Amino acid sequence: MSAVSAEGVWKFYGDFPALRDITFQVEPGACLALLGRNGAGKTTLLRILAGLLRPARGAISIFGEDARRRETRRRIGVLGHGIAIYDELSAFENLRLFGRLYALPDPRKSAMEWLERTGLERVKDGLVREFSRGMRQRLAVARAFLHDPGVLLLDEPFTALDDRAIAILQTLLRQALADGRTIVTSTHQLREALELATQVALINRGRLAYHGARTAEMLADPGWLYRNYGEA
Repeated sequence: MSAVSAEGVWKFYGDFPALRDITFQVEPGACLALLGRNGAGKTTLLRILAGLLRPARGAISIFGEDARRRETRRRIGVLGHGIAIYDELSAFENLRLFGRLYALPDPRKSAMEWLERTGLERVKDGLVREFSRGMRQRLAVARAFLHDPGVLLLDEPFTALDDRAIAILQTLLRQALADGRTIVTSTHQLREALELATQVALINRGRLAYHGARTAEMLADPGWLYRNYGEA
């Protein structure tokens, strides 16, 4: 059974087709790098995979279940452009709240564990509105991992991270893959994405221009995919 499956997915904004007949599967334990230029449809696709948007046509499944079911969404961790943390709460209060929403057995313990793993334990009682953008992004990373999801959907995860935070996130993602979790990540930072990826998908104007294994050629020359399958 595929961890993530898209079958004939279309999405329209008015009359404009943002996604056009997208079909692919990601097996458990794989990492798919979702590539494409700005406006290609990557964020729309990730939001549909997360169950946050409904496709106009086609179907999405996570471990064989409808992505929009509440039980299915509990198996997904999402890190997107909207960081989805509360400015008027502390870092600890944010993670404890999400731990309760996910019905974790010990939300306080889980919150402290992820504050430590993302290097935020010293500012656990600080209000998020006083955090730098990089600190907020680290907290969002902690929230995405907090409930031990089987699938991680990451939209430009390295944006606004400093070198330390990038190293932390790369370590967490490698550990997630070693633990058999599945990752779909959209990013413009090709080298970081390709180093982690086992599969690559390139979206060009809403269509799937390429989907296949990440090759040594791509890793040696990150621009190869765009030159061969991107826009003319």
